[in-house]
Amino acid sequence: MQTALRAFEMHFGIRYLFYLYLMYRSPFFIVLLLLLFSSCKQYTEYVKSDVTYYVDDENRPHDYLGKADNSVFKVPIDIEILKRENKSTPLGLQVTAFGSFDVYWDGVFVGSNGKMAKSGQPEIPGTELTYYQIPEKLANTGKHIVTVIGTQTKVREANRSIGLKLESFLRLHRAPLVVMSFMNLMAGAFLIAFIYYFFLYINSTRKEATVLLFGIICLLFFCLLIIEYVKFYIDIPYTHFYTRLQIVGLLTFIISILVPWYFMLQFGFKRKRLFLFLLIVTLLTIYIVYYGHYDYTAIYFSYAMCAVSLIIAIDAAYRKIKGGLIVVMGLLASVIVNKYIFYDFGLFIAFTIIVLSMLYLHTIRAKALEEAHNASLLLSSRLQLELVKKNIQPHFLRNTLTSLIDWIEESPQQGVVFIRALADEFDIMNSIAEDTLIPIRQEIELCRKHLEVMSFRKEVSYKWEEKNIDANEEIPPAVLHTIIENGITHSLPPKQGSITFSLSFTREKQYKQYKQYTLLTVAKNRNRKKENSNGTGFKYIKARLNESYGSNWEFDSFAVEEGWCTTIKIFNKK
Repeated sequence: MQTALRAFEMHFGIRYLFYLYLMYRSPFFIVLLLLLFSSCKQYTEYVKSDVTYYVDDENRPHDYLGKADNSVFKVPIDIEILKRENKSTPLGLQVTAFGSFDVYWDGVFVGSNGKMAKSGQPEIPGTELTYYQIPEKLANTGKHIVTVIGTQTKVREANRSIGLKLESFLRLHRAPLVVMSFMNLMAGAFLIAFIYYFFLYINSTRKEATVLLFGIICLLFFCLLIIEYVKFYIDIPYTHFYTRLQIVGLLTFIISILVPWYFMLQFGFKRKRLFLFLLIVTLLTIYIVYYGHYDYTAIYFSYAMCAVSLIIAIDAAYRKIKGGLIVVMGLLASVIVNKYIFYDFGLFIAFTIIVLSMLYLHTIRAKALEEAHNASLLLSSRLQLELVKKNIQPHFLRNTLTSLIDWIEESPQQGVVFIRALADEFDIMNSIAEDTLIPIRQEIELCRKHLEVMSFRKEVSYKWEEKNIDANEEIPPAVLHTIIENGITHSLPPKQGSITFSLSFTREKQYKQYKQYTLLTVAKNRNRKKENSNGTGFKYIKARLNESYGSNWEFDSFAVEEGWCTTIKIFNKK
């Protein structure tokens, strides 16, 4: 009944994923389905055995080590071969135990593991897992006795029992190779992903935390796979058996924190600190409660990671953030895989599905960045055109040339000065047209030349003042120039005296670090409202600031007692 129920649940889970694919038509779900089907098939082949046997666990002694550290133990284990499907291959015996020991089958020596402690000679520790070939003449169906004789001078507090498994000798050696072939593919993919995203991060002008975090997670997955299956590459003495498990637990602990953190950053989750704190407390509680139970610790770490990640993904899907629903489906698929597949396989396959979900988010992010880059190129081209148009508008040229003619007729010498100022302004405009940022001194020189030209055109005295200007600073081109144009347009001509433009620079280094330009127009204002800040000139300024500083700026323009004040505040990038 239970077998039938599990089969129904498994079938329902696969059909559920298939329906999700039909709904969303995403290649991501094809990968999930293929992983699920191939993993189930591989697990079925792995657990299939050609030997049916029975081991007597009830009469096996468990406290067999003795009182002295170098005591020799002798453990007889009754085992019965019920059926062998393939007698053409040798019978193999798998022994899992701590210590150094010899193994006997019906009193016949079949192999040893390490070297037992003897008088004057210390023990050479064996490995936790060993395989032995049983002579064919002794491998007939029926009852047999496996005797393990040895010593265990180290890690005696573990009090582990001796485990036996009968299987084809070739399959005992081949099964780890089959498993490692799949795990090595996954490990290689994680390693390549780490290298790619690491180089992408260090060579990127925008140091995005999610890129570095994803690379670190891929590296940790790679290390986790290598540490988990390193036992098949090298002989690990039983004295270091728990060291490997502790490393696996530590890696799983770190991954269980980083994966939800990654999703928080990608989806703009609001309560990051609270959920990270609760997650860490939960993981530490799991570690304390299940201390020494390494498999349970890793399993519950992954459960906590999936639970928090699922909450974050559901919140993103509810807020209709692109990719949120896909991640929810990926996390649910990982839960299904981890539930119905053997832990050693299911955990890593579930992790792989989670990484695929994260990779899918990166493709969405990369596409958004590419679209933003293309938009910025179009914006930059448009702003360059706007900058050129600022000084070649027909009415500007007509009025300027008309004034120039009058000055040449009335005062040729002043007319020459007028021509030189106009030429200098055009030269500066032409040199900065393609730049995103220019030195502040070059911008100030442009403003001075423009005021000189406008003094001739309007026959009004314009003065320029500046305070605390840092010559090492840069600013988007023609930003201050545009503010001055607005000041000239919206200021009443003085009956006596002049209109003064005063530029000052300040830098805040304390609470919220920023730098600020303040341009004060000392004049009597025409009737205008602050809503006029949405005009063409201010739109140009805001577009330029957004191009160079993203959202790390503030722009304000308002009336003051002296005239009109405009401020540009640029915040340090986080």
